[in-house]
Amino acid sequence: MRAVDIIIKKRDGGELTREEIEFFIQGFTRGEITDYQAAAWAMAVFLIGMTDRETTDLTLAMTHSGKVLDLSNVVPIAVDKHSTGGVGDKTTLVVEPTVAACGLRVGKMSGRGLGFSGGTLDKMESIPGFRTNLSQAEFVDQLRRIGLVLTGQTSDLAPADGKLYALRDVTGTVDSIPLIASSIMSKKIAAGAQAIVLDVKVGVGAFVQTIEDARKLSELMVSIGRLSGRRVVALLSDMNQPLGHAVGNSLEVLEALETLRGGGPRHFREHCLVVASYLLVLGQKAASLDEARELAESALKEGRSLRAFRQLVQAQGGDVTYVDDPQKFPKAPLIEIVPAPRGGYLAGIDAREVGETSVDLGAGRARKSDPIDHAVGIVIHHIIGERVEKGEELFTIHANSPEKLAAARERLLAAHRWSDEACPELPLFYGTVGQ
Repeated sequence: MRAVDIIIKKRDGGELTREEIEFFIQGFTRGEITDYQAAAWAMAVFLIGMTDRETTDLTLAMTHSGKVLDLSNVVPIAVDKHSTGGVGDKTTLVVEPTVAACGLRVGKMSGRGLGFSGGTLDKMESIPGFRTNLSQAEFVDQLRRIGLVLTGQTSDLAPADGKLYALRDVTGTVDSIPLIASSIMSKKIAAGAQAIVLDVKVGVGAFVQTIEDARKLSELMVSIGRLSGRRVVALLSDMNQPLGHAVGNSLEVLEALETLRGGGPRHFREHCLVVASYLLVLGQKAASLDEARELAESALKEGRSLRAFRQLVQAQGGDVTYVDDPQKFPKAPLIEIVPAPRGGYLAGIDAREVGETSVDLGAGRARKSDPIDHAVGIVIHHIIGERVEKGEELFTIHANSPEKLAAARERLLAAHRWSDEACPELPLFYGTVGQ
């Protein structure tokens, strides 16, 4: 069996066998199949697609490319949530500590930014010292001690996905349903979570842009989870505008901290409460979504969510003074507030354009080796449906060069669409799968 033959077979529309998929994934993990061959294979999958059977086989091959954690002897039940990626999506930073504050154990392996979508690990590394490379032993020990872990993939848990994840980011193969599904579910299964809520983004600022495709992806991931003995629910959530106001690493951490303190943007806070409620029901801490919401709201109101986040930062070596005093986060050298050029109702805010602009400012990567500037980014001050007066603050740019700031200003002005007539706000969610 040769890697090139497998690439050609998929390129020409063939359906790969389980043995061919396992051969390719094992070879790539061991370094016997090169990055450029894996890139060619990923592009073939992107263009041709995979059957549900192929995608399931790919998920399991990636899961078993390393060790699979069994947490049943560590905690009564471990839960996790995962987002398929969006713009301004810092949900994990609020939901995970809130759920942990309600008594559930949360062990999460997160990723870095993919294309225009920000990465949870990049955001958390805005806090000096915060470790995102815990070993398997540290993962298990921390889950047992404090009930909350947020780390990157270890070298021995789904290592094939770690390698492929970084490659997809820079080869134009991010938004492929089979690759998204296998990436997410291999991490979830390998990390040992018994109950999982999937936050499946849909819209112009997501890798899946139609409700039909989002539902297909959700059904596929729920099916894979159930075949692996996991309880899984997928929420189809809107990503036609940024989630919250902040887009950019430290800016998003600041917004998450504001939300953990009981404030934060109204629509972002509501999104977090809904996701947390589903986790609490799935993790058997609440009998209904209404009861779960009361628990989550109490955790935020009483400061228990913030204390859980602080405990997480401290446990993973982060400087907790940044949690206590958010003014310590570094600021970009250039900060400009851009006023609304006209009055009217916001009919659209192109989330993808906002995300790509943030990447160009330095908040994301064009290549695997690119450094991240944690201080740069964007704050979008309004949401679709709001009335804005001429001269009112429309957005704020945090930049590290005049040229990047000027380019961002023009792109963001063009990303806002206006109407003289009132426009409805967008829904937060379009439905659920697996409930």
